[in-house]
Amino acid sequence: MARGGPKLHHERRQQLGQSFQDGGEHYERVRPGYPEESAGWLIPPGAQDAADLGAGTGKFTALLVGHGLRTVAVDPSADMLEQLRRTLPGVAAVEGTAENTGLEPEAFDLVTVAQAWHWCDPLLASTEIARILRPHGVLGLIWNQLDTSVPWVHRLSRIMHAGDVHKPHFRPTVGPEFTGLQSHLTRWEDPVTTEDIMELAKSRSYYLAAPQGTRTKVLGNLDWYLHGHLGHAPGGILRLPYLTQTWRAFRT
Repeated sequence: MARGGPKLHHERRQQLGQSFQDGGEHYERVRPGYPEESAGWLIPPGAQDAADLGAGTGKFTALLVGHGLRTVAVDPSADMLEQLRRTLPGVAAVEGTAENTGLEPEAFDLVTVAQAWHWCDPLLASTEIARILRPHGVLGLIWNQLDTSVPWVHRLSRIMHAGDVHKPHFRPTVGPEFTGLQSHLTRWEDPVTTEDIMELAKSRSYYLAAPQGTRTKVLGNLDWYLHGHLGHAPGGILRLPYLTQTWRAFRT
């Protein structure tokens, strides 16, 4: 079985995942999008229909729509989906989970899960995704993460408690319904201010689930690191390095 991802017990995974139920507007405003290259690599030739599970506010959904796919967005948070409907009014958005989508069987050529597979039960979700995929359809798993090979970003990730930064040998777990797991890596930079980074920290599950005292400590440490230690001026632009890990597997 694959190893190397964040190790979360079921109860803790549920607790942290629940922290995203509200705050769709903030999430949409501060979280980065995904590189076009990721979607282009995932989408199989001739694909017409896609489902984006754990779609959140539609960050990855927008790329699928941009490629002309008829796309259904699924997320357990009504607040996130409300924001998605504002941003992508032509997309069908339904409440559900990767383990129980409520979608029709064999209806999609591609099913994607961006920044959410670690909140899922991978085996139950694989079974459900195989059910809604057409034969030889593609499962796509996508993660944005800070590029911690850059020393100042590595320390930043620790201060932010960016716990979903994968180890070098990471491979996502998928069920026996899928084969041919392949990966693609995109390196890119997001131009942000130090204030943007502070807001980004507020959108992470660790911060959202933490008591007020812990939140105050995280923000204080970030203020010291960005302005005092690194010497960035408030409002100035810095380029925050990211990696996007994209994985695909094929329905057997």
